[in-house]
Amino acid sequence: MNAESDERAGKSADGQEAELGSRAPEFIKSRRGLHLSWQVGVFIVGLAVVGAGVVMLPLPGPGWLVIFGGMAIWATEFVWAQLVLRWTKRKVTEAAQRALDPKVRRRNIILTTVGLVIIAVLLGVYLWKFGFVMPWKIDQ
Repeated sequence: MNAESDERAGKSADGQEAELGSRAPEFIKSRRGLHLSWQVGVFIVGLAVVGAGVVMLPLPGPGWLVIFGGMAIWATEFVWAQLVLRWTKRKVTEAAQRALDPKVRRRNIILTTVGLVIIAVLLGVYLWKFGFVMPWKIDQ
């Protein structure tokens, strides 16, 4: 079986059993009405956190971190959120491994150096042409 079908069957990539589903206390799960209320509450809290993260994307703040925090809240109760978080974690791990590849690191260092040289040249041209003057008039 491949890794994706193992995950859906409840096994993690390392072969250990991974529990999917609600992590609510047993006394809540045993009462249908209480469990449904619990799920609605978890969904609303997760939605508020994800909404705050979406607002933080264009504004200052850790937008993506807050969005993943909201997904983690949802993952305490919903299987679909648990699967999304597993997929996200796998993709982030793969990207980190690719970034540690010596060829990729060398390319990134070269691109960063070229970018810094371009910025330094543009800053030098600006200072040579205009001197140390800001482009806006503060005195007026």
